[in-house]
Amino acid sequence: MGDQPVHVATDDAQVRPRWRFVGPGLVVAATGVGAADLVATLVAGARYGYALLWVAVLGAILKVILVEAAGRYSLATERSIFEGWRSLGRWTTWYFAPYIVIWGFVYGATAMSSSALPIITLFPGLELRWVAMISGLIGLAMVWFGSYLAFEKVIAVLVGVMFVTVVGAAIVAVPNVGQILLGLRPILPEGSVLYALALAGGVGGTITLAAYGYWLREKGWYAPRFMKVMRIDNGVAYLVTGIFVVAMLIVGAELLYSANVAVATGDRGLLDLANVLDDRYGDWFGKVFLLGFWSASFSSLIGVWSGVSLLFADFVGNLRKLPSGHPDTRTGGKLFKTYLLWLTFPPMVLLFLDEPQALVITYGVLGALFMPFLAITLLVLLNKRRDGALPHTEVPARWRNGWLSNSLLALCALLFVALSINELVNRVKPLLPGAG
Repeated sequence: MGDQPVHVATDDAQVRPRWRFVGPGLVVAATGVGAADLVATLVAGARYGYALLWVAVLGAILKVILVEAAGRYSLATERSIFEGWRSLGRWTTWYFAPYIVIWGFVYGATAMSSSALPIITLFPGLELRWVAMISGLIGLAMVWFGSYLAFEKVIAVLVGVMFVTVVGAAIVAVPNVGQILLGLRPILPEGSVLYALALAGGVGGTITLAAYGYWLREKGWYAPRFMKVMRIDNGVAYLVTGIFVVAMLIVGAELLYSANVAVATGDRGLLDLANVLDDRYGDWFGKVFLLGFWSASFSSLIGVWSGVSLLFADFVGNLRKLPSGHPDTRTGGKLFKTYLLWLTFPPMVLLFLDEPQALVITYGVLGALFMPFLAITLLVLLNKRRDGALPHTEVPARWRNGWLSNSLLALCALLFVALSINELVNRVKPLLPGAG
């Protein structure tokens, strides 16, 4: 019994009508594309026009590859990604344990603040930290008391709002179609290499990519027969992501690059954009765009509250030797709710304090290593039989990587290793003697 996964009884007739509209792919895409990711693309357009459009599109394609690999592993083995990681050795636990604890503490405060920013801009009398705390509590209540399917529907609504506002901003900017097509040429303007690497790796790329398999299970898609549905779901979701990316780059190129207007990096760049939209098209457009900003931020918040809580619950469940898919590790389970509380309440302390330098550096270092960790471990898990691995974590031959999948995953791994090295250098450099 201990080696058998626990499934929700969901037959094909029940699933088929749902996946046509929304699925776990849209959830993982919406969660991964937050306000900061939209700003990164916006700033790329503001600095380089359409020249880095091909990089942004490549980044969305790379996420399709990674998420498909994570989903294929979960469906082919009917096991979670963490069970696969454990089969690679104890070192994966030594990395993942401190990472998920520290990441949740720092990200919780970041997500709450990001969700609060557009609200306090619309209502200047409100204070950021209190609105941030209320945002976190609302997210907690929605995920704590709601089912996965209800959560999925909320995400779909938020994505709809994002789509209307982001794509609407691109349309009113009157894009230059000829320049857009030229932007698909693989060229790098002078001084743009590191920025291009960050853009390709950052848009929609977070720990929530690894949560895809858990959301598949919560949806009721848990076996190889759902492979085709998963691939359609993933492809459509990242097509939507690609549209967001292209739209934001159009806005940056048409409204900012041509007028030589600079915006801040991070979430506040969207506030700057809202002001530009106010000046050009009237106050109403800027306010509508702030609603899209809030949708991007809040979808990331509740997505992390759900997806990373499932990751943590499975992690602890494995350490406790609970059977795969034990109710305590599912949405609404005890371990799931434990991490929900960790994401919500301890990070509120950071809303009143400056972030401790040591904690921020540790968070940055562990976070920089996660995407290469994911890409490299998927390469290993989805290849030939591994001596000494747990039998139930082996991928059947039919679903293992071919040469194309290996090549694309290796490309992902190389990109994220390069990004990781750059991030680690930037983290460590200020600590060196003589750094000013």
